[in-house]
Amino acid sequence: MVVPVVNETDNSQTRSGRRPGRSGTRDTILASARGLFAQHGFDKTSVRAIAADAGVDSALIHHYFGTKRDLFVASIALPIDPSDTLRQVLSVDTDDLGRALLTGVLGVWESENSDAVIAAFRTMISSGDPALLRTFLMQVVLRDIATRVDDPAGSALERVNLVAAQMSGLLLSRHILKLEPLASMPAERVVDWVAPTLQRYLTGPLPVGHGSEESS
Repeated sequence: MVVPVVNETDNSQTRSGRRPGRSGTRDTILASARGLFAQHGFDKTSVRAIAADAGVDSALIHHYFGTKRDLFVASIALPIDPSDTLRQVLSVDTDDLGRALLTGVLGVWESENSDAVIAAFRTMISSGDPALLRTFLMQVVLRDIATRVDDPAGSALERVNLVAAQMSGLLLSRHILKLEPLASMPAERVVDWVAPTLQRYLTGPLPVGHGSEESS
């Protein structure tokens, strides 16, 4: 009796609307996500749009990556999950947020994953569109912190924007430009210098004339 041979490769290609191969599908999703996040930003990019661009079901994206935020982190090739660090930052008192945030971020940048973290940062800078870096800072790093420092004057966005500017400038100067003596300064000393400024941005008094206050 002759046993028919099943051609598995041909079978896999009969599924219309799907990219063959698990690793290939995952890479295609990441490429689509990276492009759409850079083009439209985090809020205006839906999982459904990424799935359509990649030619897969939305359920497959959730299967591989979980949430849209997790997909964004994967799309910029960050080697760690920032949620672990941010969870520790958000557990401290509001008056200690500046020091906890800077300590956590420097700890990630100067860990055993430092080369991959710096590579991801370089990719976001050189992507040709500032949306990737802006999205990472505002939607991943500072989004939950903003809810902790909002006030009746609605200053949270201004406050976290100033924090983002300070931190991105510090990381660029220390790890990309390698300005001395900042580049070789112990992390604890950097925190002592910079954390009070971050804390002032987050919880310090607003400038006179901000919001409903009247200038003198």
